[in-house]
Amino acid sequence: MPILISISKETSVYLAKKFIRYFITLFVSLGVTFLIPRLVPGDPILALLVRLSSAGGQTLTPQTVLSSSSGVVRFYVQKFGLDKDLFTQFILYINNLFHWDFGPSIMAYPRTVSSLMIDRIPWTIGLLITVTLVSWVIGNVIGAFVGWSKRAKTNAMIISTSMVISQIPYYILSLVLIYIFAVIFPVLPIGGGHSIFTIPGFNAAFIIDVFRHSMLPALSIILVSLGTTILSMRGMMQHILGSDYLRFAETKGLKKNVIMMRYAFRNALLPQVTGLGLSLGFIMSGAMLTEWIFSYPGMGTLFVTSLAYLDYNVMQGIFVMTIFGVLTTNLLLDLIYPLIDPRVKSS
Repeated sequence: MPILISISKETSVYLAKKFIRYFITLFVSLGVTFLIPRLVPGDPILALLVRLSSAGGQTLTPQTVLSSSSGVVRFYVQKFGLDKDLFTQFILYINNLFHWDFGPSIMAYPRTVSSLMIDRIPWTIGLLITVTLVSWVIGNVIGAFVGWSKRAKTNAMIISTSMVISQIPYYILSLVLIYIFAVIFPVLPIGGGHSIFTIPGFNAAFIIDVFRHSMLPALSIILVSLGTTILSMRGMMQHILGSDYLRFAETKGLKKNVIMMRYAFRNALLPQVTGLGLSLGFIMSGAMLTEWIFSYPGMGTLFVTSLAYLDYNVMQGIFVMTIFGVLTTNLLLDLIYPLIDPRVKSS
């Protein structure tokens, strides 16, 4: 027999509002992602041909390329659909997205955008999911301890260090780590995803080599994220101290450790779950500057390269993946949050 799930009228209205808002925001965002690359000054086809001529030992201006390679320019313009008006390009863009087709890459033609992203996505996911979860768990534990503990000297030291680290940009910290661990103490590789002499495969040598190459970019992201998470969690713990339910738990004679873990930490953690979800949603965009500094073969490096080549299709593909990840994660959090927070459910 089929299982029937009874949904109240209020729940149906709540779900309908969330899904309608999701699809409207998604459609508007897709329109913005279509326009942003085209607002970047320059002609992607001319930029590509100038780079190709420079690679062949010639130094040509865009005007020279345009006059001497008009047939080639027309071919590429038609191939990438740039000869049509913006509205027609947008309709084709939306139609291709329904088939999950981002078109060919301008900078790596005839390769498609999808194939380029498939090559980069595992590197970005492997790096950013790991560092996001590690910094989130460690940061929340330390932040809860700082917010609950009465050890003034220890707390002041942790808070001061966290404030300093959280204000350092990723790329500055990346350069400092390179100088320390690749120049002064050359114990870690300076960049890349793996050594050129290591054969990719599911074997111990390749896995260890990938791990060593990811340590510096991972460490730079973890340190900055850790400082922010510690301060955020400490603020949440300070906010709920003195709440009625904590005083009630004390009057029941519960131990302080029990009160902290079951009541204080659990309630302070709820907003942090939202932050974690949004951070995971942004993973598909990659850590652009950090990946570029370390020449890490992730989505961030791909985006920076596509920006240099004015590759509209690659930029659009990364934008779409990022927007889809953020909006979907936000929708799932809206649907799951009433299950983990009774206050949201009752409201």
